Amino acid sequence: MQTKICVADLGKSFTMHLRGAMEIPVIENVSFSVAAGECAILGGPSGSGKSSIIKMLYGNYRCHQGQILITDEDKIINIATASPREIIKLREKTIGYVSQFLRAIPRVPAINLVAEPLIAQGANEKQALEKASELLSRLNLPDHLWQLPPATFSGGEQQRVNIARGFIAHFPILLLDEPTASLDAKNSQVLIDLVNEKKKQGVAMLGILHDLETRERIADRTIDVTQFQTRTNA
Repeated sequence: MQTKICVADLGKSFTMHLRGAMEIPVIENVSFSVAAGECAILGGPSGSGKSSIIKMLYGNYRCHQGQILITDEDKIINIATASPREIIKLREKTIGYVSQFLRAIPRVPAINLVAEPLIAQGANEKQALEKASELLSRLNLPDHLWQLPPATFSGGEQQRVNIARGFIAHFPILLLDEPTASLDAKNSQVLIDLVNEKKKQGVAMLGILHDLETRERIADRTIDVTQFQTRTNA
């Protein structure tokens, strides 16, 4: 299978400017790869740097050493050196992200928020809204909520909107940051089904998942972050 993500000798530290520019190391010498159709989960205790790795792959954090190589159609792009414009372009069509927190937009209905990534990839609004309705139904979000802004939804309802938004479009690479946070067992099963469908489509997925039961059912393997030289919390 084609390698979609290749991380080599990745390192990250934070500079504490209010503490005399003290350097706080987060991770060092992290190396792994993820293939098309594979779901790999980052393992290790809280504070071992898992979230920082996900954020570096998405371009939210810059790494201080190493490479983050991703396959974008017929090109190899190093996210560690990519420009902000390149990263924005990758987020539109190549790298999807399901976080544990919904980034709600004031006054935008939930169904439009879900449909937006598919529209950004070229689908017409009618098709995108139909697909959004299908996903929200699968995730058991009552249809009377679809036209409401999700800022006032419960945590579990917001997370279902978040998952629908992350899974609606096709991204060859999908990052999952605690996608089952606030989900009940019924909707965790829907997430498992969605992940398995993405695997069949050849999507490479990398995630963080503390829900052990769900992890065992979706993970093809676990990458233990503590096998690398990790020094402090992140």
